[in-house]
Amino acid sequence: MMPMGPTTLEELLDREAIRDCLMRYCRGIDRIDPEMIESAYWPGAIDDHGNFRGTVAEFLTFAADRLREMDQTTHFIGNILIELQGESAHVETYFDAYHRMSRADGSRYDLSTAGRYVDRFEKRGGEWRIADRVVAWDWFREYPESADWERGVLGLKFRSSRKPEDPIYNRT
Repeated sequence: MMPMGPTTLEELLDREAIRDCLMRYCRGIDRIDPEMIESAYWPGAIDDHGNFRGTVAEFLTFAADRLREMDQTTHFIGNILIELQGESAHVETYFDAYHRMSRADGSRYDLSTAGRYVDRFEKRGGEWRIADRVVAWDWFREYPESADWERGVLGLKFRSSRKPEDPIYNRT
């Protein structure tokens, strides 16, 4: 096994810090936790989500409003390509997202989306965060409501929720 030099170790730590930031974003979105979402972006960062483009502060309001229209969301991260360039990095992250949606008439449906976060990260004061994001949707599909959510998963109690009721916020 080849010993790692300081540059190699620092690069590995930078890559892990970027991955951690991406995971914080996903938890923040799924739990509607504005502080967690905000922790993934630098102040003044720009987010382009298709029909929305604005600062991170504006995105927090946009996202919270949209997410409250949904019963549940789950985001998964897939391939992550990180191109480090000193104190900045270009990062392409594949995602799958599942949403339980409600129509105006009260009926529900499931929405599955897939795409990529095309990000520019910056490292400031030893911390990596998103400075600029473009979301590129690659795929989506709508399904009629396919499960009795009142019954739960295999008859078990459904515990997933939003902040502060979700179990992640009640750890001891």
